[in-house]
Amino acid sequence: MTGATGNVGRQVVDQLVSVGGPVRALVRDAQQLRLPQVVEGDLARPGSLERALAGVETVFLIWPFLATEGAFDVLDVIKRHARRVVYLSSSGVDDGAERQSDPINQLHADMESLIEKSGLRWTFLRSNTIASNARGWAAQIRGTGVVRGPDIAATAVIDPHDIAAVAVRVLIGDGHVGATYVLTGPEVVSRGQQVDAIGQAIGRPLRFERVPVQVAREQMLADGRPPALVEALLASAETRPHSGLITSTVEEITGTPARTFRQWATDYADDFR
Repeated sequence: MTGATGNVGRQVVDQLVSVGGPVRALVRDAQQLRLPQVVEGDLARPGSLERALAGVETVFLIWPFLATEGAFDVLDVIKRHARRVVYLSSSGVDDGAERQSDPINQLHADMESLIEKSGLRWTFLRSNTIASNARGWAAQIRGTGVVRGPDIAATAVIDPHDIAAVAVRVLIGDGHVGATYVLTGPEVVSRGQQVDAIGQAIGRPLRFERVPVQVAREQMLADGRPPALVEALLASAETRPHSGLITSTVEEITGTPARTFRQWATDYADDFR
């Protein structure tokens, strides 16, 4: 398991443990998780992965960088030990496009291509916008009750719990090699609707205020976010098209309908109070 301490990765770890699945979590600091199998390593240092991969058959891969630099070497190390990789990708990837709509989708398309060429057996989980991204608004919500930012096109936002539920079944089940699963929530919601749902969950009115991209850029840089990340996120705001895509994949694989953003906001209301 890579990304084992993140919003999706931690859910995958917890759900694997709950069903008795063997899991080994890769972290940079072994004190971050309390599990029977926690190993230290860093995707930025492929050589550090050798010990972590010993005896591993399947890798759940979350790529934490904004470029594929180093990915070939990481996949080479994985291939020497494991047979299969399950990669968390983006629902925005367009198989028919020569270039993707924004840098983040391009990264995922490039990673998928590298994995396909690696010789590893693979499964791609193409996730829509993840609900836990809204945690980035917590300071604004607690401080002013107004979320200011660029208005990225509405999508069918998905609860990380549902991504993890699909991932667990793919990781421990058969018949998923070579499959690409597009994972979405059950309804398309805008940023304003997400903010409204959080307001209802915490019992006070909130407001989303759209700001020009340049204003957002200045604020994000002032907050200390890496310039490359800022540009990637803002490119998404400017170029990502509206998507009405809703899939039933979560229910088909897990047997349980995908959860709404409102349910996620209720579960994590304390993060915003």
